[in-house]
Amino acid sequence: MSLKGKIVFITGASSGIGAATALAFAAQGARLLLAARRAGKLAEVASQALKRGAPAVFSIDLDVRHYRAVQDAIDSLPEEWAPIDILVNNAGLSRGFEKLYTGKVEDWDEMIDTNVKGLLYVSRAVVPGMVVRGRGHVINLGSTAGEVTYPGGAVYCGSKAAERAINDGLRQDLLGTAVRVTSVDPGMVETNFSLVRFHGDEERAAKVYKGLTPLTPEDVADAVVWAASRPAHVNIARVSMTSIHQANSLLFHREPQS
Repeated sequence: MSLKGKIVFITGASSGIGAATALAFAAQGARLLLAARRAGKLAEVASQALKRGAPAVFSIDLDVRHYRAVQDAIDSLPEEWAPIDILVNNAGLSRGFEKLYTGKVEDWDEMIDTNVKGLLYVSRAVVPGMVVRGRGHVINLGSTAGEVTYPGGAVYCGSKAAERAINDGLRQDLLGTAVRVTSVDPGMVETNFSLVRFHGDEERAAKVYKGLTPLTPEDVADAVVWAASRPAHVNIARVSMTSIHQANSLLFHREPQS
């Protein structure tokens, strides 16, 4: 299915997987509706997307943790941007790596508010229009962490397990409509994910990727665009993907370091 001219709404589009996904859709000639908290970074992605082939880009300074802000942003879209064809619920993060009984409540709140409630808020604001128009595709960014929990990641893994359940529930609720629902669940991806998790500790973040080859944001973006470009009657329920050095969120192969 051609993506040319389709309106693609991507949350968390200022960096990492979100930015790579924006550029991948741009190369397909899609029109991009980009949202993130960092307006400066978002402007850079928008500029790159236009150079990559997007015929138009509309940017929104948005924090998905706030329902009223999300709903107002969708309600106030210019008429030409309102009929969203593809929603990529990408906004998400991991914060902290403590054991559950020593974890920081503020880290928990940030993860749950972004990864779970933000996903719900954006979907609630966008999906009704898709149902009315009789077309649309929701692509949620999950994680292998939603399948297998690892030590120190209980709340993050729990939030991604919730994404998995919400994704499947939404697909069931939309049965009988023309709206498709997909979850793309990557394993380790080299982005600023670990830097955010470790509150800016660059040395600790770098060790996460030592001795192995992780996925790149472009790898994940490729899977997202592939799922979106299947024929309209084909619904890719879930894509689970890792690098060759990872079996699941617990098992990795690391090459010896000299």
